[in-house]
Amino acid sequence: MKDISRYENMHILLWLFKDICWLMELKIFGIIMIVPTVLMAIYIAIKTRSETVYYINLAILCWIAANSYWMICELTDNLHRKDYTIVGFVLGLIMTGIYYWKEGIKKKNYPIKSPELDYDNGVSK
Repeated sequence: MKDISRYENMHILLWLFKDICWLMELKIFGIIMIVPTVLMAIYIAIKTRSETVYYINLAILCWIAANSYWMICELTDNLHRKDYTIVGFVLGLIMTGIYYWKEGIKKKNYPIKSPELDYDNGVSK
């Protein structure tokens, strides 16, 4: 998972650039920044597909896709279409729910046991 963290950090940078372009109404650059931001989200999701965090990464992908569609709607004066972003946001919520459900099952099957302490000596038994 450590090797993926540098991609996650780069992803945040891309996402910030995309949103700054949106804020500054830099239409061309904002729309161009969608591509590497979404591709990085896809890459991170693929790399974590064997881990529970995969569902959080899918939620992030859904969020960025919805956010990007909303950005395009605003930058192209199509605000009447932005309500469709709800699909991406709801899918993100569903993916987050799956993550927490799977984490709950994992903890139920493998409960974390706190070490017993020997209070006389202050060490674990």
